[in-house]
Amino acid sequence: MSIRIVRLGSPRAADEGLRIGTVRRPPRGVPKSEFARQNWYDTWFSVLAPSVETMKLGQAAETPAQWRAFTQRYRREMAAPEAAQALALLAALSKESNFSVGCYCENEAHCHRSVLRELLKAQGAKVLP
Repeated sequence: MSIRIVRLGSPRAADEGLRIGTVRRPPRGVPKSEFARQNWYDTWFSVLAPSVETMKLGQAAETPAQWRAFTQRYRREMAAPEAAQALALLAALSKESNFSVGCYCENEAHCHRSVLRELLKAQGAKVLP
């Protein structure tokens, strides 16, 4: 059992399980009834998404220092009680079932998914490479 970190909207793996959207906003122009069918996500879990301000900081990051500022701010947000509990829950669930978490960004290395991967691993989650 494990967690996959995915790009929302990408084709699903055969044994991927439930797809969780860790994004601030739903996909534009897509009816809610189509989210799962079009491989966006099965359920929306915005508590693990960066705040709007932090998201903008990450999107604008062009230098390593700017990216570090984003990751530090996002990590602080994920240390808040509600987010920390959510991370712990997902880590525990990863030992019992397959599921995925994701975001829309094309490049995981320049997306909160990369930080989320590290945070989940730090909680003891089984995360696929």
